[in-house]
Amino acid sequence: MPKFIPGLELSRMFFEEAVQPILKSGFPQLKYSAGLIGWGSEVLGYDTSESSDHNWGPRLLLFLGESDHKKYQESISKVLSNKLPQVFRGFPTNFSKAREKSVRNMIYKKSGKVDHMVQIFTLRSFCEMRFGFDITKNLTRTDWLIMSQIRLLEVISGAVFHDDMGLSKLRNKLKYFPQDVWLYLLASQWSKISEEEAFVGRTGDVGDELGSQIVAARLVRELMRLCFLMEKKYITYTKWFGTAFQDLKSAKRLLPIFRKISLSKNWKEREKYLSAAYSIVAKMHNDLKITKPMVTKTTKYFGRPYLVIHADAFASNIREKIADKRLRRLELIGSIDQFIDSTPVSERVQSRKKLETVYQK
Repeated sequence: MPKFIPGLELSRMFFEEAVQPILKSGFPQLKYSAGLIGWGSEVLGYDTSESSDHNWGPRLLLFLGESDHKKYQESISKVLSNKLPQVFRGFPTNFSKAREKSVRNMIYKKSGKVDHMVQIFTLRSFCEMRFGFDITKNLTRTDWLIMSQIRLLEVISGAVFHDDMGLSKLRNKLKYFPQDVWLYLLASQWSKISEEEAFVGRTGDVGDELGSQIVAARLVRELMRLCFLMEKKYITYTKWFGTAFQDLKSAKRLLPIFRKISLSKNWKEREKYLSAAYSIVAKMHNDLKITKPMVTKTTKYFGRPYLVIHADAFASNIREKIADKRLRRLELIGSIDQFIDSTPVSERVQSRKKLETVYQK
């Protein structure tokens, strides 16, 4: 295998040097968009040489209009199979047949047609495959709440190499949640923290240090998710969650504290570092200026000797700022990413209709 090239860079070169000339020659009047979005660590910019073992290599996505897709999709795929080089920048353009979970691998081939990974969609068909409905149309508040942030991030990440079909416009539309939805998610996230913030001390107080460690780790994750929300960044899946967090502005101050929480030997020490983290995120909240200034120091939990930030107060104050009355009245369960911790459920597009019922009153 040749020297590693980041997948996004490889894809751009593959389009400009191999795919685009073929399209210009064989389909000179064709209107299309091209880019690399959707699945794959390279779309997020996190790929390494380890990523090249599956669904990685000279690949990209083409988007055609509805009528052109019906008319040209098959012929374009065949022309690319016949005319693409066997190897591009040292990497094979030929891939294996799809195995379980659509996994394909690069396979060197000396001659003949290549089984390429230039996948051809319409914007509508791509959206329906990734989200379960056509997100090119107007989105309701419920639509936003049942879309996985991971899927949203995969659409706005990556790159667009050519755009006749409005792919960049779609990406801009999905750049982040509308204001009221964002406020609802913020309130819900603070509410999640409020549910367990006293348990680090309570479990430790009865001698359950393991339980205290588990609760603390859960709270660290929820605080990290809160930071993503406050900085208006979509979260990614577990493998890259910590990596993506390091790119946040708040990470510089919080990462050392989160590490100390995870390494603490007793609940008192854990509580001390959690209190420092709470203070930082409370100040971050105040900097957003979406509510009146909130207290930024931890105090006792209703007379009990456990220090908390009283996250429920943050949730309540944010909730009052939601203009949409129906959204303001919703229980603070948040989006599917906040109340479902199961990838097969949250990312299964067939579950969309069932998930919608959660938000119906």
